[in-house]
Amino acid sequence: MKPTPPLTLSRRSMVSSMVAGSALLPALISQMLAEERGSFTDPLAIRPTHFSAKAKRVIFLFMNGGVSHVDSWDPKPRLFKGTDQSVSVDEWQGRKGDYKMYLTRPLWEFSPHGQCGTEVSALFPHTAQCVDDICVIRSMRSDHTNHYESTLGMHTGSFNFARPSIGSWVSHGLGSENRNLPSFVVISRQTPYAGNQVWASDFLPGAHQGTLIVPGADPIANIRRRAATPHLQELELQAMARRNRQHLLSRAGDPLLSARIKSFETAFGMQMEAPEVFDLSKESDNTLSLYGLERGSTEGFGWQCLVGRRLAERGVRFIELIDGGSSNNWDSHGDMKAHAPLAKNVDKPIAGLLRDLKQRGMLDDTLVVWTTEFGRTPFKEAPGQAGREHHHWVFSSWMAGGGVKGGTVYGESDDAGIRVAKDEVHVHDFHATILHLMGFDHELLTYRHNGRDYRLTDVAGHVVKRILV
Repeated sequence: MKPTPPLTLSRRSMVSSMVAGSALLPALISQMLAEERGSFTDPLAIRPTHFSAKAKRVIFLFMNGGVSHVDSWDPKPRLFKGTDQSVSVDEWQGRKGDYKMYLTRPLWEFSPHGQCGTEVSALFPHTAQCVDDICVIRSMRSDHTNHYESTLGMHTGSFNFARPSIGSWVSHGLGSENRNLPSFVVISRQTPYAGNQVWASDFLPGAHQGTLIVPGADPIANIRRRAATPHLQELELQAMARRNRQHLLSRAGDPLLSARIKSFETAFGMQMEAPEVFDLSKESDNTLSLYGLERGSTEGFGWQCLVGRRLAERGVRFIELIDGGSSNNWDSHGDMKAHAPLAKNVDKPIAGLLRDLKQRGMLDDTLVVWTTEFGRTPFKEAPGQAGREHHHWVFSSWMAGGGVKGGTVYGESDDAGIRVAKDEVHVHDFHATILHLMGFDHELLTYRHNGRDYRLTDVAGHVVKRILV
């Protein structure tokens, strides 16, 4: 019998072998195996905020494709008078000029809801029942009429260039509260416009990149251990830990190496905790019903919202739930009736999320944000056309919980919902306000890259203080 050859695995090859083919936490693994020199501190260490935070975490609900503000959150009586009204605009889908357009009647009636009386359309009947906890912003403005650029801008503050996602900025600013889970998680069934730049960390340390979860029976591929037995995996990890310590002792005081080791520990921790996050079997029938979710199902936005709540409970800092991808989304050019099934898919789950957070005492310190990349035109090129086009001049978003004044409306569009009439909230202002509620001065949350200090809000942005408690 031939003797067993000696073990000659390097530390790097051992680590690579143990995580090969795994999607446990790509950002953390790449962080560990990358950057070989330079001063570095633990990127996931808990950091102090600039001032006391109202919110501990964010759940960011993104409706991909452009939800029509005049059919949902922004009632315009003028539009209900008929489609024979003409208006003149000086731009059409990014092209300057003089254009004659025709106002288009919404398909859904508006009515007041809650004690506050905020008007919401019949498109969102369940969420409308939660308006006493919601601040609707009817004066949002973006900088671009295309999906890619506007989606990029809503997530990164940059409409033209790759920059870190807002979730990455929050992770960078706060660090990780639970080393067994990522600090930034994205749940999406499809790839949105702008692709993975929506959750990319760009020039921030890779540990702050969002971890993508795809709803289904296997939300994170290869999350379960690959060793034959728990004991064998324990022996492998002990061997790796010994080699890590030896490597660290030979490079005393190397903060980068320490950070790599901690990053790998987080990846291992996900094997222990992540499967439990996705196991909804212990949730009560009442809770599942709240989200409109059938027991055992991983379909629909209800699963995303309930898993989002479970991640929030376990210390994840920023959770983004995306509805729709670069197709099969809210981009209703041909017929606004397409909004109806899309709204039905998300309406009850979103209302369930708000109610569930509130009854668990979590809404006070959880900031829930609902938005889309832009709205849809209140007009069309000819009377009677059934769809609506992209509209970035004004649209609607909302916030709830986490230090926001519920039961309120902020800002106004003009009488036809074409332009901002009062209290504009640019995307930069939107971001500045979210960061403020998380305890950050958006002008001070910076990262030096290529000789310049970058921030989420670039060189703009103002906190919308009148929507804060």
